[in-house]
Amino acid sequence: MTQIERIQEMEQCLDTSALAFRNLAAALDEYEAAQKAYQKLIGYYDSPRWIKDFEDDEAGRLPQDLKRGVLSEDAVYDLIADSRELKIRMMKLLTKTLEKDLP
Repeated sequence: MTQIERIQEMEQCLDTSALAFRNLAAALDEYEAAQKAYQKLIGYYDSPRWIKDFEDDEAGRLPQDLKRGVLSEDAVYDLIADSRELKIRMMKLLTKTLEKDLP
């Protein structure tokens, strides 16, 4: 590899990394902003209000055109599981990348 090719390759590495880091920072900002809504959802899902809403839906007492994914038995549970897996993935990636950054 020539010096010019090496510099061009490293410039591409810089551009790729900088873009990925900016995108990750934006995604983390969005994730952080969503935490209040997520915690509110978890509180609702773990409450008697969710059970009442679920039962009323099952009994046909809610409007048919009402969006009600939150009342499915799996949607919120799956989101909780996805959240946990994402947190584990972030922790593993952070540990791995921090170790590689050390001199």
